[in-house]
Amino acid sequence: MPLRAPASAKQDSSAVTTTTYKLQKLLAQKGLGSRREMETLIASGRVSINGRIAVLGDRVGTADRVQIDKRVIRFDLAERLPRVLLYHKPEGEIVSRNDPEGRPTVFDKLPHLRSSKWIAIGRLDFNTSGLLIFTTDGSLANRLMHPRFEVEREYAVRIIGELTAEQITQLTTGIQLEDGIASFSQLAEQGGEGINRWYRVILQEGRNREVRRMFESLGIMVSRLMRVRFGPINLPPRIKRGKWLELDEKEARRLLNLLS
Repeated sequence: MPLRAPASAKQDSSAVTTTTYKLQKLLAQKGLGSRREMETLIASGRVSINGRIAVLGDRVGTADRVQIDKRVIRFDLAERLPRVLLYHKPEGEIVSRNDPEGRPTVFDKLPHLRSSKWIAIGRLDFNTSGLLIFTTDGSLANRLMHPRFEVEREYAVRIIGELTAEQITQLTTGIQLEDGIASFSQLAEQGGEGINRWYRVILQEGRNREVRRMFESLGIMVSRLMRVRFGPINLPPRIKRGKWLELDEKEARRLLNLLS
């Protein structure tokens, strides 16, 4: 894929000083939350630009002073790559910072950040393992998660028994769930031993427990579920369960190029 020149490379030196950026995008890139959360924050009246209350649609440049409540937010408007972590989630961890039941959380395993926070790209339920992606960039998280981009999620699914041709047709043409119709864009048998059978499935959305609910709607219980790919990122075999790996600069830049 040919690399696209950054916008700054197409501007002369006089234009750079007047370049502005969407406020909610900069706040998200700062790691303060997703772009949607930043839009909600702006709409609440807690964000100001040069002493006036910000509104959705505002843009800011290098000379502007941005505050959330009384906290001054400083932006590095030079090109800076987001941090991206790949985490191999084991069963028995929850994708939440706080759990009333006191269960282990994936965030306990991640490196500490001082001025931003890790944003989970998608979720996995308590009993599902596999690839989780974390980033400090809310815009990148939005690009991978928003339904309109239809980013593929691929899972390895183990069931007891074997799917019939009719069930495969139902799963790939559409299953009626309580929150709408769901279907796999691809479903392939991967073999198995004894009464257990493995399948690879791909879908292009991330509704809560969607894979499990699709099989359960046909009376089939999923005994093992593992996400092996999210968009262009596969779960690297070298990442052991409960461990993480951070993308280096070359890998992060390649990811951004693939999504541009």
